[in-house]
Amino acid sequence: GAAPAPEEKPPSFRDEVRLFAFLEMSYTWNLGGASRGGVNEFRVYDYVEGFTFNMAEFSLKKDPSDRYPFGFGLVLTVGQDSQKNHSLGIFRDEGDEFPFRNTSYFDLQEAYLSVRIPLGAGLVLKAGKWVSLLGYEVIESPGNLNFSQGYLFNFAGPFTQTGLVATYAFADWLTVQAGVSTGSDTTDDNNHRPSFGGGVQLVPRKDLSLTLGTIVGPEQNDNHTHERWVLDLVGVYTGIDKLTLAGEITGGKEDREASLLELNTRQDPDASWWGWGLWAAYDWTSRFRTALRQEYFKDADGARTGFGKELSLWSTTLTFQYKIWRGLVSRLEYRHDQANERAFRQRYDKTRALVPTSHSMDTISLSAYYTFF
Repeated sequence: GAAPAPEEKPPSFRDEVRLFAFLEMSYTWNLGGASRGGVNEFRVYDYVEGFTFNMAEFSLKKDPSDRYPFGFGLVLTVGQDSQKNHSLGIFRDEGDEFPFRNTSYFDLQEAYLSVRIPLGAGLVLKAGKWVSLLGYEVIESPGNLNFSQGYLFNFAGPFTQTGLVATYAFADWLTVQAGVSTGSDTTDDNNHRPSFGGGVQLVPRKDLSLTLGTIVGPEQNDNHTHERWVLDLVGVYTGIDKLTLAGEITGGKEDREASLLELNTRQDPDASWWGWGLWAAYDWTSRFRTALRQEYFKDADGARTGFGKELSLWSTTLTFQYKIWRGLVSRLEYRHDQANERAFRQRYDKTRALVPTSHSMDTISLSAYYTFF
């Protein structure tokens, strides 16, 4: 008879540790003339045209398992993108406002410990600082279909959270998360009241996933009664060979939003916003990919964008990606942004006040990143 198959050696602790590191740089041209100071309006990471040392990242993570029930995560970053990611209390305080040009180029993006508790299928608890559970796009550009992050990433929800989150898989197709945090992009609690959040992930088939997430709680400094809530739905489909399709719908509201209260020109200072995004990417070869993103974001009161009044934004982004060698990848991207108001290309008027002069903005970006692991 046939010889018995050798027993598989169980994974060691080292086998379960995941290393990830990358380095990215880019150059962005504003085709219609950027705002004063070279600013590209309503962007986060490509906020200023010209050369950018975007980010160098080192990530060390391990998920809890049956054999080794403890896990951890540590993500360290440096670069101009890192400067935009600071949570309150870590390289940023209440006096710093976006774009955080005077803060450190170093960031502690994630730092957490996790444990798997043997209840049922296994309850996983994670405590510390981690990237937001909301949204399709992520902070790391190599993890996205496009080079630039869109309006939903920029304005709809937080980048990071700090607190405690529990995850439980009821079945292969159903995972639930629930947690408590100090707020959105807040590590040093600014109002002594927590925010609550969580989500549900459905995987009805191996090539389709649906994720519904939310975060609710007060976010304003020294105020625990004015609550903000965000609701986000993401769907991803990969059932067609070489094609990736994704969609996101998001919305939020904040009671008596701080910037609207400061304007003191509105009887109703509550803020609301919503938007949607569609992504499609096709791998023509093992090296060459094209990706298209279409987004719409409505800032009904101008609070999220800082515009001060209702603003609707549309964005179309086309990205060409080519794998040059091993972990080295280049990207060429064209992006067209459109608004229902003059919101781009700020210029001085006769009174020497900066005023926006254009309804649209077009940029071209050339970027390259290298992944080490």
